[in-house]
Amino acid sequence: MRVQVATRLALFAIFELAADPRRQRAAAEIAHRYGISVNHLSKVLRTLGRAGLVEALRGAGGGYRFKGNPRRVTLLDVIELFEPIGSTKGDEEPEGPSAEGRALRRVFDEVDDIARATLSSISLATMLKLVDEARRPPPPAPSRRAG
Repeated sequence: MRVQVATRLALFAIFELAADPRRQRAAAEIAHRYGISVNHLSKVLRTLGRAGLVEALRGAGGGYRFKGNPRRVTLLDVIELFEPIGSTKGDEEPEGPSAEGRALRRVFDEVDDIARATLSSISLATMLKLVDEARRPPPPAPSRRAG
């Protein structure tokens, strides 16, 4: 699945902020960690703020803090702020009114439904566990003895 740059930035930022909701982080700190543009990230953080997922804290020690519940906020909640997932149902598509076009539309709608169901079933808490697992070094491979 391909997502827009803004969507990926939002996911990186939300993972960073949700990992420790009590801690506030500057946009520049998050941008530096992921090697991304501070200006672009700031726009993304404003969108997340309008959605009530992060709050901006002003002042010398300001920054952003996660405001949601990591067990309730899903990947779909974040992604849909930046791009539609499965929102083409009923739209006039280039497949046209032919039987082939209608059949193809049914398949595309089913793929969209599966994507939405999957993304809505994965909470930020689950993602944070997966991130922690991905950060751990893999266990050493068992040695093979020549016999």
